[in-house]
Amino acid sequence: MTQIVKLISEEIQNVEYICEEKEDGKKNYKIKGVFMQADIKNRNGRVYPMEILNKEVNRYNKEYINEKRAFGELGHPDGPTVNLERASHMITSLKPDGKNFIGEAKILNTPMGNIVKSLMDEGAKLGVSSRGMGSLDQKNGANYVRKDFYLATAADIVADPSAPNAFVEGIMEGKEWVWNNGSLVEAELERQKRRINERVRKRQENENALEFIRFLKKL
Repeated sequence: MTQIVKLISEEIQNVEYICEEKEDGKKNYKIKGVFMQADIKNRNGRVYPMEILNKEVNRYNKEYINEKRAFGELGHPDGPTVNLERASHMITSLKPDGKNFIGEAKILNTPMGNIVKSLMDEGAKLGVSSRGMGSLDQKNGANYVRKDFYLATAADIVADPSAPNAFVEGIMEGKEWVWNNGSLVEAELERQKRRINERVRKRQENENALEFIRFLKKL
């Protein structure tokens, strides 16, 4: 049975800016703050159970942060994978602190990273938005994230942290995704693929039946 999961994003509005000057006079730009929260109903009406979130953060640390490949993008991506052409930062730390997970990210010297640096220099207010895949259980007036939750990135940098929830959800949750041989593909594309395969199968069956009828007429 094909499992359908949704793209889930959560925004945190307040992050700390860190700007450190190096010996050569250049600057290191970082952001730090609460990247994710557990056991709390957020403004999107979702709850991440601590057991589920902690397990997934541990996996993310091991597979991504420790391997220096935990990247995030600038803006609101509409898919579950990180587009390296739009990478603006590398997440360097994600640790639990009570019900919060405190993260830190280094701003990269990339086109998108340089935009973030300029925004920081100009005093722009930035936030972070986590991105993951999973299904939800509705209970007690909230949507609880289930055990199939997969953290894609702990933080994308968003320039509009005060945007209405509907705007964020409209971008981030308008599509469904399915696991296909270890990869995430858009559910509608997968459904179209199945329909095409079914039509091809039926056409082949019809052609086989006609060929058999022609064979019988020759007897």
